[in-house]
Amino acid sequence: MTQTPSLSDLYDEYEFLDADDRYRLLIDLGRALEPMPDALKTDATLVRGCSAAVWVYPTMLDDGRLHFLADSNAAITKGIIALVLMTVQDGAPRAIADADIEGALAPFDLKNQLSSNRTQGIPNMIALIRETAARYI
Repeated sequence: MTQTPSLSDLYDEYEFLDADDRYRLLIDLGRALEPMPDALKTDATLVRGCSAAVWVYPTMLDDGRLHFLADSNAAITKGIIALVLMTVQDGAPRAIADADIEGALAPFDLKNQLSSNRTQGIPNMIALIRETAARYI
């Protein structure tokens, strides 16, 4: 298994890519997500307000950190959720609830890089992750 790059390392690569290569990078991030079993892709795990179907399922690790499984039926959207998860994956619930996810993603300028259809669900993904963390605090 390859090591996931840090968000800053990923941005260092992303900022020098043209639009097509940025799409490919997002698609590759999505492909690298841990597989989410189909049984977890239910109405309860569906993120509302996304143009594509997005599912997010939290699990609690033995040490109290949250680990998220996620998937989408659209390759670029799956990459976006992978990028969002890079900001919080395996964090403590309090740290996730307090995380500036939007700030961490701001350098990627997704609203200007992708169509509004592709980015409209990002706030809902982030809200769901924060609400989940708050339930575990």
